[in-house]
Amino acid sequence: MAQTAFSLIDLPWLPRPGSDFRTRLDAARDLDGADWVPHLRGLATEAVNLNQAIALARTLKSARARHPSSALSGFRLGIVSNGTTDFLQPMLEVAALRHGIALDICSADFGQAMQEALNPASSINTFRPDAVLLALDYRGLPFRRPVQGAWPPFEHSAALAELQTLREGFREHSGAISLVQTIAAPPQLEFGSLERSLAGSLRSSLCDFNHAVADSVRTTGDLLIDVDWIAQSIGLDHWYDDRNWYIARMPMAQRALPLYADFVARVPAAMRGLSRKCLVLDLDNTIWGGVVGDDGVQGLALNPGDARGEAFRAIQSAAADLRRRGIVLAVCSKNDESTAREAFRSHAGMILKEADIAVFLANWHDKASNLERIASQLDIGLNALVMLDDNPAERALIRQTLPQVAVPELGDDPSTFVRTLHCAGYFEPVALTGADLARAEQYGSNAARTQLLHVSRDLDGFLRSLEMKIRFERFNATGRKRIAQLINKTNQFNVTTRRYTEAQVAAIEASSEHHTLQISVSDRFGDNGMIAVVICRISPAEWLVDTWLMSCRVLNRRIEESVCNHLASMARNAGARRLVGEYQPTERNRIVADLFARLGFDRQSDSTDASMWALDLERFRPFDVPVQPFE
Repeated sequence: MAQTAFSLIDLPWLPRPGSDFRTRLDAARDLDGADWVPHLRGLATEAVNLNQAIALARTLKSARARHPSSALSGFRLGIVSNGTTDFLQPMLEVAALRHGIALDICSADFGQAMQEALNPASSINTFRPDAVLLALDYRGLPFRRPVQGAWPPFEHSAALAELQTLREGFREHSGAISLVQTIAAPPQLEFGSLERSLAGSLRSSLCDFNHAVADSVRTTGDLLIDVDWIAQSIGLDHWYDDRNWYIARMPMAQRALPLYADFVARVPAAMRGLSRKCLVLDLDNTIWGGVVGDDGVQGLALNPGDARGEAFRAIQSAAADLRRRGIVLAVCSKNDESTAREAFRSHAGMILKEADIAVFLANWHDKASNLERIASQLDIGLNALVMLDDNPAERALIRQTLPQVAVPELGDDPSTFVRTLHCAGYFEPVALTGADLARAEQYGSNAARTQLLHVSRDLDGFLRSLEMKIRFERFNATGRKRIAQLINKTNQFNVTTRRYTEAQVAAIEASSEHHTLQISVSDRFGDNGMIAVVICRISPAEWLVDTWLMSCRVLNRRIEESVCNHLASMARNAGARRLVGEYQPTERNRIVADLFARLGFDRQSDSTDASMWALDLERFRPFDVPVQPFE
């Protein structure tokens, strides 16, 4: 195998900026709202340095001011730190743009974390952020015991308590969740190899602290940024820069800023539902060594014990692991289909099987067209795809023709492919629910449904052949994490796009002033899991639909009519006379602009910000739908 060094700190999955970077950046000044987003996002998907990031962030700010666009998901981030964050902010804005986020930042003054958290009128609390980044390292929390000369000199309980106070303060006064960091150990050892196991050493205390923080976020709705892992992966001597700490209070080395910013930006993107859903695999010299059409099935490098074969088996194993956690797998290869499939069927070294692949396209069409076909068959957007391909020419062409598709750079050494794919963070989760784990099966079933639709004579006949069943349940603790996930990531079928944290969902769940629904659907191809969420604010005379959202994978199956039937029945049984719907338009939810009209609601008012609709429950007659309730 050829040797290519893997350097995490250099973000090796991103292409390097070309010599024309400044020229392309300057060109954005003449672009309008429809064009500047893909143009600047294309620049952000390159491994920019600090100076380039500062220039790009400045251009981004100007473009957003001239031509506001909803093609990016907005996110408001507060930052508190015991170090300076001046250089971090442009890096975060560029990294967020890379992941599809328009980031607005409010950064506290140096060393003002507690004042910002506990003062309701602080700059961050009045900013009303979606999340607050607690960018604190071991020098910013009280690890040292106050008694001088006492042993042990370090312990983590005071630091943990202070961090908890910060988190509770921001949650109480701004409603924001916290992005909580693990803490990297200092680069020096006081007790040598004994230090990690020595109770009372700083390294031992930091280890206990990190475990406690990781445990705490599981139950609070806050999220974790694993800085300790990042620092260890690139090496503590590359993470810290003592000189810049003493001169400028920079908590990390300047060279580490792009990597740190990318890891942070992935979390807001995941919160907004922008993590990728599908890994598309090239075949020859990507998941096996050799060209199957030339070398034959048995000539492929896939055998255990062979170094090259083991590297390709590791890639397949990584893909299989992703599928087990709900990532959909597809194949897009320039190949003869029967020959390509034969490798899956008969080579003893294959880990992936045909059944693991939701859509298998091996033909001689251009890959961009095939990727569009894959997205269509799975009923997902192109921005949900990651294309793994060893061929640099194919990678460049896909980036140019389909910039929505993520295409990681790959070196010429297949032993680095797995680390490159995982470290790129395309599939970043904020939680791992049962629905996430079942996603790969569900999207595979969607592809089968699409095939059935092609051979069905009419849509109604197709829908009835699915044998759909629907279940309506009130919000509960079991579904709460998935409910919050859907509320925060669903953009298209979402009438108001209101966002609620997991804690807010729990409060709504317990409120007597709300009626809530979590809705699941299954059919003869499998269980789609929770696909819709409804929140109604109720009064004796009317129910107001505060939130109504639905997963795009069940669009055009008349589920919305079933939901309307159920809501109308529940509201009428409670004595209400009207069901009121609200539509707040965005660039992404146009597909529900006529939802209430289609369901028989009458328009009550209209403005650029919202339209109100009402359904007379005495006159309403239920729709005849091809969906049956769960028994």
